[in-house]
Amino acid sequence: MLPGAQTYTIRAHTQTREDFARSMKKLAAMGYTCVQLSAVGEMPVRYLKDVCDEAGLAIVLTHTDPERMLTDPQGVLRDHEVLDCPYIGIGMMPSRYRSPEAALQFARDFRQAAELFHQGGKRLLYHHHALEWERGGDGRSILDILLDELPPHLLGVTLDTYWVQAAGADVCDTILRLAQRIPCVHLKDMAIVDGEQRTAALGEGNLPLRKILRLLQDLGATRYLLVEQDNSYGEDPFDCLSRSLTYLHKEGFQ
Repeated sequence: MLPGAQTYTIRAHTQTREDFARSMKKLAAMGYTCVQLSAVGEMPVRYLKDVCDEAGLAIVLTHTDPERMLTDPQGVLRDHEVLDCPYIGIGMMPSRYRSPEAALQFARDFRQAAELFHQGGKRLLYHHHALEWERGGDGRSILDILLDELPPHLLGVTLDTYWVQAAGADVCDTILRLAQRIPCVHLKDMAIVDGEQRTAALGEGNLPLRKILRLLQDLGATRYLLVEQDNSYGEDPFDCLSRSLTYLHKEGFQ
């Protein structure tokens, strides 16, 4: 499993071409070799690819506008071919689908795009938060419905360790359940500061990261450990990413 950086962590530093290029060089200098592109400014995909190539960073996952997946799936696929990116990510469930009753419609609406991506050698990945554990009248959660309606080859999951914990679910049990759907994992720690849950640099919170990492390693289905910290709480986000990578190196992940 290769450690990568989720650029959402440094979103304030990726909005212009100059800042994006500077930020990719900083990530590479830390020792990262791959990235997920999320929350970057409007730039041509060829520019993004060229900058990452120059820095020695593979682009392994994106967060892409889900509405464009519905209206222009061929264009989304072409962009990911330019990026040489295997995974096409939905970062957040569109608001109209955020209930157990509406999740079935989400599965119906996105099946065509998911099938097109699969035919093109890519895979749609869905990034969850905590809301996917909300249950409907039949006892099924939003996550249950998505898994029931879309098979693994059409829908993978970007498992997020922080949000599984925030939902009150067991991270390791969830990994086991999703073992064939999680080529990418958002690796986050959770700390408690002044009674508040916070995202934290890896090893500086309370999640059982060593246990989580060993389970992922044993299962062998995850390719990329994407380090993300939603909020750095006034710290330099690059410093947070650097400390997280140091933690992963100490755990044997290079």
